[in-house]
Amino acid sequence: MSLAQRALERLQAWPDLMAGPASCGTGRALRSVRDEIVHFHSARDVDLHLTRRAIQRFHYDLAGSSAIHLVPGSCWVTVHLDCEADVDLLLSLVSIALKAHQTRPAGEEPRPAGCNFHRVTVLPRDAAAGE
Repeated sequence: MSLAQRALERLQAWPDLMAGPASCGTGRALRSVRDEIVHFHSARDVDLHLTRRAIQRFHYDLAGSSAIHLVPGSCWVTVHLDCEADVDLLLSLVSIALKAHQTRPAGEEPRPAGCNFHRVTVLPRDAAAGE
């Protein structure tokens, strides 16, 4: 079982999330009552819909993680799952995303242009480190 499958199975048990096809057309999505929260695109790559405010608040921490890839102007972040710690990170970020979407006033943020699928190229960590 891939890391993404494990994460998807764990998240599907959360009462605030419902599974369905991803609106981008690739993979599975989990959504809250208000918004799509997570897109599972492959065995290792997941897009997470954070609000702009949440990305700004946690930008330093997100940018410091080798598992997280930010796209300027996007309210989605890409999480590359290489190990169980990355799955735990994803679950923590999903919790933050759910809270951010639940507390966001309706109409505060325009509908996202779409997830980061095809906008992010993820290299394996050892290749990115030059090893």
